[in-house]
Amino acid sequence: MYLIWIAAFAGLAFLAYVRLAPSDEDIWHVVPKVSDDKTFGNGVTRRVVVGKDGLRRMDALIGSDPRTQQFAGSLEEGMITYISRSRMMGYPDYTTMMQSGEDLLIYARSRFGRKDFGVNAARVDRWIATLTAY
Repeated sequence: MYLIWIAAFAGLAFLAYVRLAPSDEDIWHVVPKVSDDKTFGNGVTRRVVVGKDGLRRMDALIGSDPRTQQFAGSLEEGMITYISRSRMMGYPDYTTMMQSGEDLLIYARSRFGRKDFGVNAARVDRWIATLTAY
């Protein structure tokens, strides 16, 4: 019986850590090194031609996205990092965007695990599709 209680406590402690662990700006708010579109185990990079105001327009679009909030950076800085949390467990994903001339450089990745099951790619591609539909 004690093992069940210990396992339950450990599970709850892990869930609390995932939700409440502090995010270090020096680790997650980094310049995206993007040469082209790439999908990897726990994230994606995208380079999109969107014009000189692409970051501003993308920031406005992301502002209405559920479970996503600005973490670091600003429009004035020309680079912003967002945290998006999964619906059920609250796993954090970090997406950094930087304006580079006419291009928007995007680097999205998960904090926990080596595989994100395509969640970052789907989110970023949805944002890009919405932005470029105008």
